[in-house]
Amino acid sequence: MKLSQGVEWAVHCCLLLIQAQPGTAVPRTTLAGYYGLPDAYLAKHLKSLSAAGVLLATSGPRGGFRLARDPKEISVLDVVEAVEGAAPAFVCTEIRQRGACALPAERCTTPCGIAQVMGDADQAWRQSLKSVTIADLGDRLAPELQQRARAWLQDPTAPLPPFA
Repeated sequence: MKLSQGVEWAVHCCLLLIQAQPGTAVPRTTLAGYYGLPDAYLAKHLKSLSAAGVLLATSGPRGGFRLARDPKEISVLDVVEAVEGAAPAFVCTEIRQRGACALPAERCTTPCGIAQVMGDADQAWRQSLKSVTIADLGDRLAPELQQRARAWLQDPTAPLPPFA
């Protein structure tokens, strides 16, 4: 399975938003600048996250984005599905009913072994992503990275603290 770059960007942006002052909206340009991402392309993913209820978007001079819920309530799966959609990675097209040796439809009343294996794998993958929250990822961040993120979010024009 291959996920788009947008998933990586979206998860990182949610992780960065944990470091923002509570109730503070972070401008899209600040998020894009932190990671060196193209602003216009990031906008599409931030809009998807907002539509899915992962982020709250506010407009105006102090507008931007913030997490819509407590980071402990936002799973990595929530972010992935906001960007990629919730459709399964594998879609069975019933090729066993086509071609020279096609089976009749009445012989195909249950999913084939391949569809079952792929469905089981999809469920396991989704359960794994659902079990990790944005807060869990935040807990894995080194303190110096948290400090740099907070400094950037407070003033993206100020020099960042050096790495130790």
